[in-house]
Amino acid sequence: MFSIAVAAVVFGIIFLAELPDKTALAGLVLGTRFRGSYVFAGVAAAFVVHVILAVAAGSVLTLLPQRPLQAVVGVLFLAGAAMLLREALKKDDEDEEEVKEPEDPSFWKVAGSGFMLILVAEFGDLTQIMTANLAARYDDPISVGVGAVLALWAVAGLGILGGQALLKRVPLTLITKIAAGVMVVMAGWSFFEAIAG
Repeated sequence: MFSIAVAAVVFGIIFLAELPDKTALAGLVLGTRFRGSYVFAGVAAAFVVHVILAVAAGSVLTLLPQRPLQAVVGVLFLAGAAMLLREALKKDDEDEEEVKEPEDPSFWKVAGSGFMLILVAEFGDLTQIMTANLAARYDDPISVGVGAVLALWAVAGLGILGGQALLKRVPLTLITKIAAGVMVVMAGWSFFEAIAG
């Protein structure tokens, strides 16, 4: 039976936990490059998959070894930062005023990119583990799932809208460099957690 109270509690917890996470950053970066609705469709679908996995797994995900998981997350952040920096350096060589459109900004390509980015980056993330814990605690998979999905969608939507608004005021290369710097910091934090336990 669906509980609005459980869904609201889960929404609040997951929203606050995900807001400073890489999802908002990924949405912001993708939102500066592609049509927001296409990005959101892919990101939203990936979050549904993550929440289904978390709710189905319940508390089992909390048994995963945290240190190796954090090390993998750190490597993924570094790889993402390297790709962003490479793109920013390539753009520095181009005319700053001329922002080129992606080769194929079709719905399926943009949504697929957003889906894959979130699917890989968010696997085993804090909010996925928290969703599994909340599903085990409340024993109400539908309420927990709805609350978690809506929270994740809200954060992604804020990131995408923020990216589109930011692009009107700040050059794309600067946004890309800042995003790469944030990813390096997040990689360092993940490595610290992997070592410190």
